Amino acid sequence: MLIFNCILMALPVIFLIASVALAVRAVSHGKSKKRTMLMQLASFAAVFTICLVCPFAASAATGDTASAGASGMAYIAAAAATGLSCIGGGIAVGNAAPAAIGATSEDPKAFGKAIIFVALGEGIALYGMLISIMILSQLG
Repeated sequence: MLIFNCILMALPVIFLIASVALAVRAVSHGKSKKRTMLMQLASFAAVFTICLVCPFAASAATGDTASAGASGMAYIAAAAATGLSCIGGGIAVGNAAPAAIGATSEDPKAFGKAIIFVALGEGIALYGMLISIMILSQLG
């Protein structure tokens, strides 16, 4: 039973690794990058859906739907809050940092103003982590 559970837990990871390998192979053989990216997003959405539905099916089989479903959704909400805020913070810092470096190279006095904008982008990730800590603190 333990081996079966390990295989089931490793299956989404194996699927995503195979998807990336097939995407790299498709792009190297001249396929459209846009189409390949859309296929990657579709495979990620499929794995996410399977990982979201399987715990509900398992909790329905055991009859403990209320507590398992609520705690599972709390973990998913905490992961989404942290993950999406980190992605947004990364995009913000990725756009603000080169502009800050360029402004500082032209006028060294602009460093203080420029670094504030970079720090605001990093603050987004901290807010997401704070929200996920608040969500997880409600569980225990």
